[in-house]
Amino acid sequence: MDRGGIFAGDDPFAIARAWLGEAEAAEVNDPNAIALSTVDASGMPNARMVLLKEIEDDAFVFYTNYQSKKAQEIEAAGKAAFVMHWKSLRRQIRVRGLTSREEGPKADEYYASRSLKSRLGAWASQQSQPLSSREALMAEVAKFTLTKGTNPPRPAFWGGIRIQPIEIEFWADGAFRLHDRFRWTRGQVSEGWTVQRLNP
Repeated sequence: MDRGGIFAGDDPFAIARAWLGEAEAAEVNDPNAIALSTVDASGMPNARMVLLKEIEDDAFVFYTNYQSKKAQEIEAAGKAAFVMHWKSLRRQIRVRGLTSREEGPKADEYYASRSLKSRLGAWASQQSQPLSSREALMAEVAKFTLTKGTNPPRPAFWGGIRIQPIEIEFWADGAFRLHDRFRWTRGQVSEGWTVQRLNP
């Protein structure tokens, strides 16, 4: 298979990290932004932008409020998908996989690395729930600032979500819309990968 250049390698996570590294030098804002897709109980899809925080050896990780719509839909389905697109590089990565929570030391460490205001905001925001006004939200922030102090612990309702892919597709723009696409698939997360070139 003629899979060289930016597509070369036997580890799709290493390729993804390399592409993200290039994007960090080229994209103006949020090179780690992903369009995350979930489905509700009726099968109606949902999509929103979130920030990918880590590409592990076998998974992609982002953080959220577990009471949010996206987290509830992920919990119910046990699956999610996302696309990461970089206009500057004219590339994208699509991922579909199985989900699990990251509620341990990694979540504590990432939470502690955030700014104090962001940590307090995680306590104050009832994510995805109706809000009467911005003033009401800021009052909640003020309340938690008084009660949680300058080193608030990570809330039990806030943490990471890990996506272990069963499918990863790497796409790069080609002349005359003759794009290069390679799809990595595996039946289960414990299995090895099969790689296929796809038509544009």
